[in-house]
Amino acid sequence: MRRHLAAALAAVAVISCADAGTAPAPSTLAGGAIAASTSALPDAGARALTVMTRNLYLGADIFAVVDGDPRGIPLRVTQAWQHIQMMNFPERATRIAEEIAAASPALVGLQEVPLYRIDPTGDAAFGGTHPATMVALDYLATLQGALAARGQCYNVAASNQLTDVELPAVTSPAPTFIDIRYTDRDVILARCDVPTSDSRNGVYAERLVFNAGAATIPALRGWASTLATVGGITFRFADTHLETDGSPAIQVAQATELLGVLAGETHPIVLVCDCNSATDGSQTGTYGLLTGRGGFDDAWSEAHPRDPGYTSSLPDGYFTEPQLRTRIDLVLTRYGFGAAGEAGIVGGVHADIVGETAGERTASGLWPSDHAGVVATLTPPKAIERP
Repeated sequence: MRRHLAAALAAVAVISCADAGTAPAPSTLAGGAIAASTSALPDAGARALTVMTRNLYLGADIFAVVDGDPRGIPLRVTQAWQHIQMMNFPERATRIAEEIAAASPALVGLQEVPLYRIDPTGDAAFGGTHPATMVALDYLATLQGALAARGQCYNVAASNQLTDVELPAVTSPAPTFIDIRYTDRDVILARCDVPTSDSRNGVYAERLVFNAGAATIPALRGWASTLATVGGITFRFADTHLETDGSPAIQVAQATELLGVLAGETHPIVLVCDCNSATDGSQTGTYGLLTGRGGFDDAWSEAHPRDPGYTSSLPDGYFTEPQLRTRIDLVLTRYGFGAAGEAGIVGGVHADIVGETAGERTASGLWPSDHAGVVATLTPPKAIERP
């Protein structure tokens, strides 16, 4: 749906909501390329399954744009757009592409994969209904281009469309406007030699809602999944980005809904996420829900039981120091990857954090994202099935 609000001296929000039902850290080589740390990988032969989770960082605090006096939205949108451009995703994407090339995961779960579009006519501030269609920055296309430039072939195996909001920004000379449209997505990339099928996606019923004057802006979160076959094993790979720990009840409700979605799955499951729930239980109950009643094993804690493995949050300035303090980016497994509910992951698991050391920043000093990524190599048994 698309809603419009226009009032004298008031900001205008144009919202489109798509409820789609449907071990050691890497070292750096000369020139800054990331070297794969393969020495600790399990010897699993063709059956080894490497996966990755990566939040790309949309480039600004979108919540701060809509949370406040609606009359200030155009100025806040302008400031956010300037910051998004300063965060230079094309440059950051080169680092993330190097991470992927070094690890060569069969599947990558991406969160915060925005598409930014512009309408130069700027009619939203005056009640116009013309949607912005001019692509200004497409994170997915940019990352795929960076991968292709490194000889890496990855296709989109599944995706969803989440929050889709168009808001006015101020341009010079003021008071002229342009409209900036932000569309959020979760995306699963599959290496081109990995067969996939039965892609699915959905948007959670529970969501955070912002009020911008007379308009409401729902912050949509969702999930995407696909079947994939590696080494003769077919499994379901799922990707999600849950609400932040600032809204714990909504986050837990979304995780509960996801468990319901996956409850009928007969294949083994690998779930990757930015779950926004600290694994030490200090923020919300979501991690305990997923690894308790949900029956999921945690690849990182299996591989590094005494290492907290922090992945969030990296600052978004230039040449800043890492400030990782929580682990919220997860690789979880269920059905068949564990011999029994308490037995852990059969055959062992190797897990590594990427993008968290100073040597992995871009040439200009940016972190690849405000999250570190997680790469896990699992060793499924020859015959696995749901218990």
